[in-house]
Amino acid sequence: MKYPKRILSSVLFGASLLASACVAAADGKLIGTAGLVQVEGAGGGGIVPWAILSGYDTDQQISISGVATQVDLDDYRLNVIGASASFYDRVEISAAHQRFDLKSLGGDIKQNIFGVKYRLYGDAVYSSWPQLSVGLQHKRLEDKAIANLLGAADTSGTDFYLAATKIHLGAIAGYNAVWNVTARATKANEMGLLGFGGANNDDYEIMLEASAGVLLSRHVAVGMEYRQKPDNLGLNEDDWIDYFVSYIPNKHFNLTLAWADLGTIAGAPDQRGLYLSFSGQLW
Repeated sequence: MKYPKRILSSVLFGASLLASACVAAADGKLIGTAGLVQVEGAGGGGIVPWAILSGYDTDQQISISGVATQVDLDDYRLNVIGASASFYDRVEISAAHQRFDLKSLGGDIKQNIFGVKYRLYGDAVYSSWPQLSVGLQHKRLEDKAIANLLGAADTSGTDFYLAATKIHLGAIAGYNAVWNVTARATKANEMGLLGFGGANNDDYEIMLEASAGVLLSRHVAVGMEYRQKPDNLGLNEDDWIDYFVSYIPNKHFNLTLAWADLGTIAGAPDQRGLYLSFSGQLW
C-alpha cells in the first residue's frame, strides 16, 4: 500500500517549525518519561491520554510542547496539530485542531479540542503507586452537517477521564517498562468527529483505555495501545488498537511511527494504516 507524500511532508513541516523554536527543555525528569502528545492534544500515548503531563517540567518549571500527527487509513486521513503547556508538574492545558479527510467521498470534517489535566497523586517513576491524574477534553465540531445527517444528538461535547500511569525501572530483562490505564466518560462518536450521542444512546458511558510499552534504550520505546469506543449511532463503531515505536533522541523532540487498526468508521470496514507523529518541547 502506498502512502502519499503528504504524510511525510506535513510531519516534517511540523518538525522543522518546532525544532526552529526549541530552546532548553526542562531537565528535571528522565528522558522519555514525558511520553508523547496524543491525537486529542493531551500528554500520553498516541490514542490514549496518560496520567503523566506533557512536559519535562518539575515543580519549579513550566514547559510547552507542540505536535503534528497524521493517520492515513484506507478511506480516511486524520491530520492533527496541537500544543500543550505543563505548569509545575501539576497542571496541563492543551489545544488541538483535527481535520478528518474523507478520501473516498471528498471533503473533510474539522474539530477543535481543548483540554485540562490535573495530577492528583504520585510520580510515574518514583512513587510506589501509579501516578494518578484527572482530565477533561471539550470538543466542538466546525463542520456539523455529517454529524447531523448521521443522527448525532449534539455537535459538541466533553469527555472526562481518570488515568493511572506507572514506569518500572529495569522491570523486563533490565529494560524499563510503562503501563497506563484510563477510564473515560464520553458520548463521543469516533472521538467526536461524528458528533456526540445518538439514537442508540445519549448518555455518558465509561470506556476503558490502556497502553503498555518497553523502553529498549533511553531513546527507543515500543508498545501497543487499546481504546474502547461507544456505538451511539448504530454504525458498529469499533474499538481502536495501535502498535508503536518511538524514537526519542533528546528532550527536545520525538518521532513516533505506529500501525493503527481503527476498525469500522461510519460504515467503512477495516480502516487500517500508518500513524506518524512528531512532538517537540519548546521549553
